[in-house]
Amino acid sequence: MSSQLNVDTIVDKAGSGGSNVKMANTSTYVDGSATQNTVQGLAKVWISYNGSTNAIVGSLNVTSVTDIAAGHFKYNYTNSFGTASAYSVALGAALESSARPIDKFQNETALTGSVTVFPSRATSGGMADPDQATATCFGDLA
Repeated sequence: MSSQLNVDTIVDKAGSGGSNVKMANTSTYVDGSATQNTVQGLAKVWISYNGSTNAIVGSLNVTSVTDIAAGHFKYNYTNSFGTASAYSVALGAALESSARPIDKFQNETALTGSVTVFPSRATSGGMADPDQATATCFGDLA
């Protein structure tokens, strides 16, 4: 027999705030008629990075950024992915001082503990640090 729990708010035992929700890797949700894995659908890494000032603006699961050269850097993860070839990286960048769109944008090397990227190109055609670079990664953590 299945059960259903209807609540408006879940708080800790003391009633003072939020609660920790723990899910197994097999937890699912129903999206229309399809059942989806909840954990696999969550971003495991995201970052907003200012390459001009070498500052992490906001992030999840990122320990640091290694500035390799102009327009070339590496995001280092707090918790590694299980397999380097089995996760997805979505990248974005904005070079506000450039009238020319970013025409070189690539994920150079995706490792289990980091990803190295070339996010932008300056108006002169040379590499430049972007004013904002973003990345979001999906996959299974180790």
